[in-house]
Amino acid sequence: MKDVKLPRGALFSALRAFALFTSFTIFTSFAIASAPQGQPAYDLMIANARVIDGTGAPARVVDVGIRNGRITRVGRVLPAEARQRLDATGLVLAPGFIDVHTHADDIASKPLAENFIRMGVTTVVAGNCGTSALNISDAFDRIRDTAVAVNFATLIGHNTVRSAVMGIGDRDPSITEFRAMQVRVFRAMAEGAVGLSTGLQYIPGTFAKPNELIELARVAANEGGIYATHMRNEGTDVEGAVAESIRLIRRVDMPMEISHLKIDSPSRWGSTAAVLKLIDDARQLGARIQMDQYAYTAGASSLSIRFPSWVSEGGGDKMRARLNDLATWTGIKAEIKKSLAERGFTDLSWAIVANYLADPSFNGLSMKQVAEKMIGDGAADAQIEAARILMLNGGASMVYHFMSEDDVAAIMRNPLVSIASDSGVIDAASGVPHPRGSGNTARVLGEYVRERKVITLEEAVRKMTSLPASFFKFEGRGVIQEGAAADLVLFDPAKVKDEATYAAPLAFPTGIPHVLVNGIFVVRDGKTTGARPGEILLRGRR
Repeated sequence: MKDVKLPRGALFSALRAFALFTSFTIFTSFAIASAPQGQPAYDLMIANARVIDGTGAPARVVDVGIRNGRITRVGRVLPAEARQRLDATGLVLAPGFIDVHTHADDIASKPLAENFIRMGVTTVVAGNCGTSALNISDAFDRIRDTAVAVNFATLIGHNTVRSAVMGIGDRDPSITEFRAMQVRVFRAMAEGAVGLSTGLQYIPGTFAKPNELIELARVAANEGGIYATHMRNEGTDVEGAVAESIRLIRRVDMPMEISHLKIDSPSRWGSTAAVLKLIDDARQLGARIQMDQYAYTAGASSLSIRFPSWVSEGGGDKMRARLNDLATWTGIKAEIKKSLAERGFTDLSWAIVANYLADPSFNGLSMKQVAEKMIGDGAADAQIEAARILMLNGGASMVYHFMSEDDVAAIMRNPLVSIASDSGVIDAASGVPHPRGSGNTARVLGEYVRERKVITLEEAVRKMTSLPASFFKFEGRGVIQEGAAADLVLFDPAKVKDEATYAAPLAFPTGIPHVLVNGIFVVRDGKTTGARPGEILLRGRR
């Protein structure tokens, strides 16, 4: 055979390519054969499941092998290769659900997070609607020290930062205060927050002008963060609120998650198409926007949101003084009535008390029922008066029935909308909270997929897994692929159902027998295991 002489540069390139190939082959072989000789290759094999991998691809029956908290095989696995075998015949195996809009900031005090894991949720994002821990590093330390059942990430809340620096006054920050807020946001991002959240219907966020929000968002953007916003208006001027949000991210050039997208005023029901067009037009021009929603026609918030924001300006003592002054109260009452009329309501009978600490016997009652019990009169004026009394006694958390099924379904069909609960970690002390905290994902799978056929099963899984994971940059999560984290949920597509109702909101769903977080069962055979294998998820690369 005749010798072939390569030019020096070509020879170097060939040797380098060979070296890289050899290194890759050695690394791959090591990764695949990572089990000690004679030991089973997998800690667990899940056999015969219909795997919906989170990408939107059709389901397929395939085995999945897990080792050291990772998915190491998607394909045929022999029983002898695994320490444990779970026969998942008849079940769907999906990536664990990722809930990017939660208020699970107190998870260290409720580490089992049972309402989440029983819904198949394996990752939560806290710090939404402008409210978060102020010191992110300390919050992470508490979670690590306690150990929790789910993976945890958080945003830094604008309302929390603003309150810490300048209280809850209706004013612009001084230069010194503004710089202090920038420092707080920067520190939170450096400690691992995934972005900045705003709650512009709540004080003090409602007092913030656009430039303040833009420049604080810029700090988060410079560190690779996301902007998550509870907009100023979700009903009577929802288009204006969307437009304001779009202007912000155009100025800053950062991704935006619009929180719990909805139309919350009967006078504007049917506006979904126009709102989604605004968002789509902005995306066509390069804006990076996604949204999330919960699968219900009721929302939940505080009672204070029904009052003009200026009523709570300055704190509780000033708020009580205003409510107790007859002339001021007359003006407040007139503003409440005007707001109700603009939204298409004649009274507050659509508002249900979720948790009133001063007198839990009111929990679960509508404001009409509260007024009848408290005042002996259920008329509109009496309902508003009853709301004043509740506010004077510490306020209440509420469930608000103000959306239409048509709008909820139209939003769900949009491919850029993920599924999120807007719930905290709930338990028996939570009163009569919104059922979304125990049933949200199961309601999507049972009601909107199986019964109403609003979206396909594969699309529902994508909306709860790879869609939020990719937008929030949770690398190696939200998909069933070799090398990904073994965050997994198994459910019966024919039986999965939300059992939580507005009257009994703490009931766990049925049809979700197994949930794994980082390869560890947190729910097995329909029962919680007590395991706490959750990890802290820090800001990903952008």
